[in-house]
Amino acid sequence: MKICYAAPLAAMGVIFVSSAFAGETLDKIRGREVLACGVSQGVAGFSQPDSKGYFTGLDVDVCRAISAAILGAADKVKYTPLSAAARFTALQSGEVDILSRNSAWTLTREASLGLLFGPVDYYDGQGFMVTKKSGIKSAKQLSGASVCVQPGTTTELNLADYARANNLQIKPVVIENRDELEDAFFSGRCDALTTDASGLAGTRSAKASNPDDYVILPEVISKEPMAPSVRKGDDQFYDVMRWTVEALIEAEERGITSANADEMLKSQDPAIKRLLGVTPGNGKALGLDEQWAYRAIKQVGNYGEIFERNVGSKSTLKLARGLNDLWTVGGLMYAAPAR
Repeated sequence: MKICYAAPLAAMGVIFVSSAFAGETLDKIRGREVLACGVSQGVAGFSQPDSKGYFTGLDVDVCRAISAAILGAADKVKYTPLSAAARFTALQSGEVDILSRNSAWTLTREASLGLLFGPVDYYDGQGFMVTKKSGIKSAKQLSGASVCVQPGTTTELNLADYARANNLQIKPVVIENRDELEDAFFSGRCDALTTDASGLAGTRSAKASNPDDYVILPEVISKEPMAPSVRKGDDQFYDVMRWTVEALIEAEERGITSANADEMLKSQDPAIKRLLGVTPGNGKALGLDEQWAYRAIKQVGNYGEIFERNVGSKSTLKLARGLNDLWTVGGLMYAAPAR
């Protein structure tokens, strides 16, 4: 947000705010009655279309929740699959309203690309996958190995840093298209595949002819805080994105689920009443009606529900909550107060 001060008026406490705060993005979404959501070209558990083109995944559910909050229904979303190289340009140009595409929050992306990242919705880290028959037990044994990696990603940079730090002569095999990259690995063109550990698990589950033939090595070589992002300059839409994700996390903290959301409307807990809009104020602050969070939770579920059905115990990936569990049980998921 750009704030300009006029000297005589500043003394009287008057501040002129740029028109971006008026909520251009929110107005466009409401006008077309569709949220334009940029997603990956296919990562199991995060954003993947079925044979009919219906998208599911954790990243997809973030956009569904925002659609429910703004437009009243979780299905008013247009999904645009984007490559790693094209994703940020698509957001900058306005092709999509939001990028919910397993993208890590980093300093240069936020400071140099004109983006703002919301709350972390998946804490991840980069790993390596190899064939079991290779006998490789550790990433430290990859010297001389060829490693499949996508260009223009933190993954590519992390691989180079890890190789230098550990004096490993790694040969990158750089392929932009995700499907082609994975095919190259499974066909034996490279000795290892590197990406986020969750992505490796998804690839092994979805594409390996026999998942048991492949091993994800124990080393996690980076911090990858995945978060949705929007363009800088529209504070209102950023607030809506941020607080919708926060609401999903707080709903899990408060025990509010898609199944009991209606019953929870009767709760006498002040925090629950504020979150679900029984006590008004939060909706007005965001430029939404007061039931925005109730709809997101009712139609999409709380964060725990979203995690479990897409990547957790109820999914084919069966990933442990780990760092993505609530702070009350040792994880990092912590919602800011919705008040």
